[in-house]
Amino acid sequence: MANLRTDALHKLTTAVTAEFGSVVVEDLNVAGMLRNRHLARRIADAGFGEIRRQLTYKTLRNGCRVVAADRWFPSSKTCSGCGAVKAKLPLHVRAYECDACGLVIDRNDNAARNLAALAATTAPTGTGVAADQDTAKVSKPRGADHKTRTTRPRRTTGTGRAGGATLPHQRQTEARDRTQAQAPRLR
Repeated sequence: MANLRTDALHKLTTAVTAEFGSVVVEDLNVAGMLRNRHLARRIADAGFGEIRRQLTYKTLRNGCRVVAADRWFPSSKTCSGCGAVKAKLPLHVRAYECDACGLVIDRNDNAARNLAALAATTAPTGTGVAADQDTAKVSKPRGADHKTRTTRPRRTTGTGRAGGATLPHQRQTEARDRTQAQAPRLR
């Protein structure tokens, strides 16, 4: 099964890079998506990281470019017709309905159009990261332009070992720092 998946990923990425001059990928929070117990197995099987890695080196080989949309780019929430951004768009809503212009379109088609427009506005000589554009920064509704959850700082304890124990290689580096008279004698 693993070989079949690997073969399918190689065939997919080769076909995409051979057919298109620009490939747009979204920088998704895969670790967060894996916490969803209903989708975790399917997301892990999809191999998003491997797809992106293969697209990156195959586009370089074929003379194409990869544009990576920022994690917080509202591709689904933005109207592809007028550019209005919705404050909230739950995942169960599969059709995008614009409040400003009245456009009704499938959610995925709307996101694809927005990502294609993003690739068109990104300079081909740039870094390939869509967040590096020289466009004016517009604040997104409800703070969608930054993380929504803060992370806890990690505890820093001496060596990280229970009881303050040191490993043999740590003791050796400490012994090298001492002068000859202070170093313990090993027999």
